[in-house]
Amino acid sequence: MHPVLSLRHYRHEQIAHSHEHAQLVFGLSGCLDFEVAGQGCQVLSHSLAVVPPTAHHACASPAGSQCLVLDVPSDGWLQQRLGRHADAGRRLLDRPGRLLLNPAQSQLVNWLAASPINDDVIAQQGAALLLASLSSSAPLPSSSLPLAVIDAHITRHCAHPLQVADLARLCGLSAARFHARFLAETGHTPMEHVRNRRLQLGRELLLGSNLAVGEIAARVGYASQSAFTAALARQLGSTPRQLRREWRDKSRD
Repeated sequence: MHPVLSLRHYRHEQIAHSHEHAQLVFGLSGCLDFEVAGQGCQVLSHSLAVVPPTAHHACASPAGSQCLVLDVPSDGWLQQRLGRHADAGRRLLDRPGRLLLNPAQSQLVNWLAASPINDDVIAQQGAALLLASLSSSAPLPSSSLPLAVIDAHITRHCAHPLQVADLARLCGLSAARFHARFLAETGHTPMEHVRNRRLQLGRELLLGSNLAVGEIAARVGYASQSAFTAALARQLGSTPRQLRREWRDKSRD
């Protein structure tokens, strides 16, 4: 298990990996070229890179750099150490990218870097103080997920396989955090929502076009007409043929 705080020297050799815990990389000296979740940035003095849990990241420093690294132990640690700042801390750690430090935060980072951070009390309390300061000063993101953006993405790509990670990237979240937030906000899992959206789009095509059922099934991401028909019957209680007949009958009234 990594210590909560550690001093690390980076060289020209590239490091590329991911890990289950969130991480903050604070620049002390030099320039660290950093990429996390496809976003590139440079970590310099007075700045940091945020690495959400499971996010793939890579870094290298051709001229050499030194950083203070905060490896967040667990969600339970956040709740215990940050108290009322815990939710803001989670939001901070969910969004990959680079942040700038204010003068007081820079002073705290430099003080910790010069302190005996192998002392567990200093490391634990220093890390909590840093996170609390960052969480209280960071701009709050939207309180809800961008469902319209998510639905638009599903509509554009519904003929192809869709994964939770694809939708999580739209929100700048890890797949696990996105799944939890989506379930809390909508009452459905992301993949349940994708399935419902596929069937909704399929129903619209059935009633608004003369396309063959097999063609509609392919357009909304089903491998076969029979799979689409079975899913539609489970969800709406009607087969494609029944839906079209009922729609035509209503149109004549």
